[in-house]
Amino acid sequence: MMRPVGSSGLEVAPIALGGNVFDWTADEAASFAVLDAFVDAGGTMIDTADVYSAWAPGHQGGESEALIGRWLKRDPARRENVVIATKVGFMAGLRPDTIEPTCDASLARLGIETIDLYYQHKDDESVPLADSLGAFDTLRRAGKIRAIGLSNFSAPRVEEALAVSAEQGFERPAALQNWYNLVEREKFEGALRDVALAEGLAVFSYYSLANGFLTGKYRSKDDLTKSPRGLRNIEYLESERGRRVLAALEDVAAETGAAMATVALAWLKAQPGITAPIASATSARQAEELVAALKLDLTLGQIEQLSEASA
Repeated sequence: MMRPVGSSGLEVAPIALGGNVFDWTADEAASFAVLDAFVDAGGTMIDTADVYSAWAPGHQGGESEALIGRWLKRDPARRENVVIATKVGFMAGLRPDTIEPTCDASLARLGIETIDLYYQHKDDESVPLADSLGAFDTLRRAGKIRAIGLSNFSAPRVEEALAVSAEQGFERPAALQNWYNLVEREKFEGALRDVALAEGLAVFSYYSLANGFLTGKYRSKDDLTKSPRGLRNIEYLESERGRRVLAALEDVAAETGAAMATVALAWLKAQPGITAPIASATSARQAEELVAALKLDLTLGQIEQLSEASA
């Protein structure tokens, strides 16, 4: 059941919990309930970022990390059973002089000594990769991070990062995080997936449920006001592809007795190169649908049905 995170030595369960909603659309009590349900069911990877949730009124970033830190402090034994991933670079870029203090701030908020997987959150072409990856390697040698990830990088830039790491003797990146789901396959399939497979990189997909569209929550324009992210789903709702995917998800959900969200995640975890889809939850009930995908293995026919509908 556990899957390797590239060459890092880390292993994770095949569904990851997204922390973008913590202390935003999920308050502390709801977030703690989600975290408890996820870990109790066998989930291991918790994914967050220093920017979560700077977009919310009154927030400045770091709220999600701080909440996870409070959750860990409540039961320190939990730390042994989870892999913590966080990110740097979305707000302040990837200059070496900003990376270490930002990492230190994340460590303090999380209340941990070492970040298991630390990502460059998005490519910063104004900074040479030798400089940013060098700063990450310094953090690794200092024991502040264990493994390195790249998020929102193009295939050529991933290849360049791997080449630079080899040339400079740095620890090579072990993981990628990119946008991928049943209604937006082209964002990963192709050159980026080819690089991941060729280089043995772990891949963690975000937007795995397409802003909740793949849960079946949004069926009409009136439904789009159900959540702060609902309006992002209008393009899926109005597309032939979106309607085909929902119909196929409903069919497979009926066959398996699983929720549509569970089926969508099970399809993702079965795709070549995918280590664990990332999905968030704002309630324990939603968390149950996510963790159910840990144990749901679709048949080849069901995978092909969903793939054809989403082509």
